[in-house]
Amino acid sequence: MDEQLFINAVGADGQPLELAVAGGRFTAIGQDLPRTEGATRVDLGGQLVLPGFVDGHIHLDKSFVGDRWHPHRPAQTLRERLTIEKQELAASPSIDERADALVAQAAAFGTVAMRSHVDVDATTGLEHLHALGAVRERWRGIVAIELVAFPQAGVMSCPGTARLLEAAVREGAQVVGGIDPDTLDGDSQGQLDVVFGIAERQGVKVDIHLHEPGLGGIEQLRRIAERTRALGMKGRVAVSHAYSLGEVDDARVDRIAAVLADAGVAIMTNAPGDRPFPPVRRLRAAGVEVFMGNDNIRDAWWPYGNGDMLQRAMLLGYRSGFHADEELQVALEMATHAPARVLGLQGYGLAVGNEASFLVLDAPNAAAAVAGVPCHRRLVRRGRFVQDA
Repeated sequence: MDEQLFINAVGADGQPLELAVAGGRFTAIGQDLPRTEGATRVDLGGQLVLPGFVDGHIHLDKSFVGDRWHPHRPAQTLRERLTIEKQELAASPSIDERADALVAQAAAFGTVAMRSHVDVDATTGLEHLHALGAVRERWRGIVAIELVAFPQAGVMSCPGTARLLEAAVREGAQVVGGIDPDTLDGDSQGQLDVVFGIAERQGVKVDIHLHEPGLGGIEQLRRIAERTRALGMKGRVAVSHAYSLGEVDDARVDRIAAVLADAGVAIMTNAPGDRPFPPVRRLRAAGVEVFMGNDNIRDAWWPYGNGDMLQRAMLLGYRSGFHADEELQVALEMATHAPARVLGLQGYGLAVGNEASFLVLDAPNAAAAVAGVPCHRRLVRRGRFVQDA
């Protein structure tokens, strides 16, 4: 059996670490491991090893990565933004080309799995889903891609979308999405009936974009939690963005956090630069699963982003006021193990029996990696170096 022993590495805590691999899986992890005769020794030169990154929220069908630079065009309303987006995408290369370019870029930074929201509505039909389904297959075994049927234009306010969401799930989407049931659709009960109805019938997960502000947003979170609990979907529902959690006082955050934790509803944030976002420490202290994603990357919504989840962890730590090592490690956990749990990844992470896939970075520990975002990285898949990133 092909065996490797990776020596002279350090773990997230900065302590010496060795990793034994056989048949592409970890057989031992620790310090001063036994030297198996015949095993190939790989000296990592004192570098840091981390699990690969998991992007919990990305939009592969929207990005202009792989295309020319698109100057940002301002919009006054959501509907105007959607119109601009369709115009820009119509003048761009195919979804396949652009999505492939973005997945390749994210993979080079060390991403091994992602959840991609894909537009499904009465005007696009299932075109985007089919394109990303093909991209998912091409990257299978390198980057695991989970697809969310995302009703960007609304559910109740965009006739025909409810039927298409269910069709999308039948044709390969593993998650059904929603968006602002009140402020976009004007029918909270109707949208949640559709989204959770599909989830119950088809046995899929739920991930709802929620930008609704203030107390209205908090009440929407409560409704989502109630639906989750009633259907026994603990651990299978996420709310993305949830800006309202950063817009209300601590007492209200604590009350809704207890509700979310009890129902098992996870919260995704990308720590956006222009508005409040969920208070990570407070939610985690209450037992809420909080994870992270890049969200939009260089598209009609904003020009920023490159797909690097370590950079995203740094931005979240920066905006959250994380200074202590343990806080910086929380930011990293939100880009690795937390989204891996939400996606339901099996055999993920540095543990005996798991696939021997990990990142090698030039940093003394995980906190330093988050704070400094080292550029040079190498990815090991199944015990073998893939390439220099």
